[in-house]
Formats: sequence, C-alpha cells, structure tokens
Amino acid sequence: MVRSVHGRDPRKSVLLTVVTALLAGYALLPLFWLVVNSTKTQQQLFSSFGLWFSGDFALWDNIVQTLTYDDGVFLRWFGNTLLYVAVGAGGATFLATLAGYALAKFDFPGKRAVFAVVLGAVAVPGTALAVPTFLMFSQMGLTNTPWSIILPSLISPFGLYLIWVFASEAVPTELLEAARMDGAGEFRTFFTISSRLLAPGFVTVLLFTIVATWNNYFLPLIMLSESTWYPLTVGLNAWNAQATTAGGEAIYHLVITGSLLTIVPIVVAFLFLQRYWQSGLAAGSVKQ
Repeated sequence: MVRSVHGRDPRKSVLLTVVTALLAGYALLPLFWLVVNSTKTQQQLFSSFGLWFSGDFALWDNIVQTLTYDDGVFLRWFGNTLLYVAVGAGGATFLATLAGYALAKFDFPGKRAVFAVVLGAVAVPGTALAVPTFLMFSQMGLTNTPWSIILPSLISPFGLYLIWVFASEAVPTELLEAARMDGAGEFRTFFTISSRLLAPGFVTVLLFTIVATWNNYFLPLIMLSESTWYPLTVGLNAWNAQATTAGGEAIYHLVITGSLLTIVPIVVAFLFLQRYWQSGLAAGSVKQ
C-alpha cells in the first residue's frame, strides 16, 4: 500500500481536498451569483445567464440607486442595523463576558442551578421566544421602538456559556490569587488582567452576536410596524415583496444590490477580528 512521507494515504488526501472544494463551491456559489447580478441592469437580469457577467457594468449605478431610492430609506435601515448591533450585540457580549467570567472563577450558592438554566436557555431557539416577548413588550408599550429589538438582543445564553468554558481554562486561578495578594480589587483584576486573557473568547462571542443581530429578521418583523425602524433584513424583504407585485419589478435589481451591500460589513468584521483568534491560538504556545 502506497503512503506518503508522513504516513498518510494520498487517496484520502485527494478525497478530502475534493470534498472541501465542493463544500467551498457550494458555500461561495450564492455569493458569486449575488456579485455577478449586482453588476447588471434591470433588463439584463432577466435576459442573460445568471452566473456570468454580461452587457454594461452597472454596479456603481445600482449602488447609487439603492442608496437614493425612496429618499434614501436604505441608509436609514443601515443606520438602524448598526444601532442594534452596536448596542445589542456589544452589550450582549459585555454582559456574557462578565457573567461567564464570574461563573467560572467564583463559587456561590446556586451555581449548579444557574448552570442548568444557562444550558436550558441555549437549547431554546430564539424564534420560540419571539411571540411571548412581543406580548410582554406590547403590554409595556415598547413595541415599534428600538428597545423592542435591543433589549432581547442583550441576552446571549450561548455567549455566556462559551465565555464560561473559555474562562475556566484561559484565566489561571493562581494569577488571580497573586493579583489579590498585591491588593488589586476584583474589578481591577478583571479589566487589567483577565480581560486580556479573555480577548479571543470575547471576540468569538462578539462575532456570533454581531451576525445574529445583523441577520435578525423574525423579531423585528413582529415587533416593528413602521418602516422607519426596520433593520436591513426586514427592509430588503419589504422591497422584495414589492418587487414581486405587479409593476414592482423595476426595483428587483435594487434588492440584489442591497443584499450585496448588506453582507459587506459582516465580511469586513470577520477580516478585522480574525487576528485576535490568531493571537489567542498562539498565546501560551512558547514558554520562557
């Protein structure tokens, strides 16, 4: 039986490469379709092959039309989404980091019960809580306001659990005891020592919450009745519904271009924050 220098079967390596390439193609094909069709005019969308460029390059014109259509409502939706992400996802990550760190490094009565509640909350899908949340917020008079989106986004059971597990191994208890012996308080220890060690876990939870809040659709759909507070997901769906009606086909290219613009910030966030993962993986690999 032929094996490579490292003792691996070459056929398995080729098979793994082929399977990986197929999965990558499957994942990238919709993105490629989106990029290609964002460069076409409304007429070219229905008269040319969807997986390749054709005719005039109309991407910049489509972007301008998307940003200016209906008095620039797309920019309003974009600003709303940034608000929900900055306050909701940022707040959820910060709270999850504080709670996860406390659960990992402090002992208190009822800790096992909290652990069970967190695991149970992770198992419950967010869509199952959307209707009860709507009924509760409607009684409080918070529906059709930004708070109806921000407040539910502040809770991230999965992020809390992830920080809990990560902090248990990433933050040595001996280091915390040494800081306490030097007279450092708990808050000072957390913000000057523990927060740096928790950076990879913090960034991981931040990316999860950013993506979840950015792609949040069902909750804003039932909470918001005025388009002025729509996020991008609900706003683009409203455009798509308009495009499928009689006489609304003229904005179909705006739906596609708007979808492309919507995913750009997520890609930028991943590219910008991935260096924290790399530094976290390298930390502790070399001892002095």
